[in-house]
Amino acid sequence: MANNYTIVRGRQLTIRRELDRRGISLKVIAYDAGIPYPTLLSYFPGEGEPATISGAALYSLCGVLPADLLSLLLPDGFQVVRAPEDVDHDQLAEAMAEYLTAKQHAHHPDSPDGREISEGEDEELCTRLASVRAVA
Repeated sequence: MANNYTIVRGRQLTIRRELDRRGISLKVIAYDAGIPYPTLLSYFPGEGEPATISGAALYSLCGVLPADLLSLLLPDGFQVVRAPEDVDHDQLAEAMAEYLTAKQHAHHPDSPDGREISEGEDEELCTRLASVRAVA
C-alpha cells in the first residue's frame, strides 16, 4: 500500500502533466506565486521524483494554480474552493429557488418521464444550476 508521500508525489506529477496539457507555463506560475523557478520545477518535474511540496509553497500557489489542480494534493473527498467575496444573497436565493422548483417538477409523476428526469428536464436543470453557480 502506498504511503502518503508516494501518493502526493504521484499527484504532483499528474499536476505537471495537466499544466503541460493546458499550456500553463511553469515560469509564469513561478513568477505569479513568488516561488523561484528551480524550486517550482522540483515540485513539478517533467520526469523523475518530485520534491515534497511545502505548506508555504502550497499557500503561495493558491490563486495562481487552478483550484481543481491544487485539489489533487488533498485527500479524496476534499477540495480547494475559493470563497466568493461579494454575494448578492437575494439573487442567489432566487436562482436556487428556481432550480429547486424545476427539480420538483422534474420528479412529479406527471412529468415527461414520470419520477425520472427526462433529457429535456436534465438540460433545464443544468441551465438553472449554471445560474446558481454564476451568482454564487
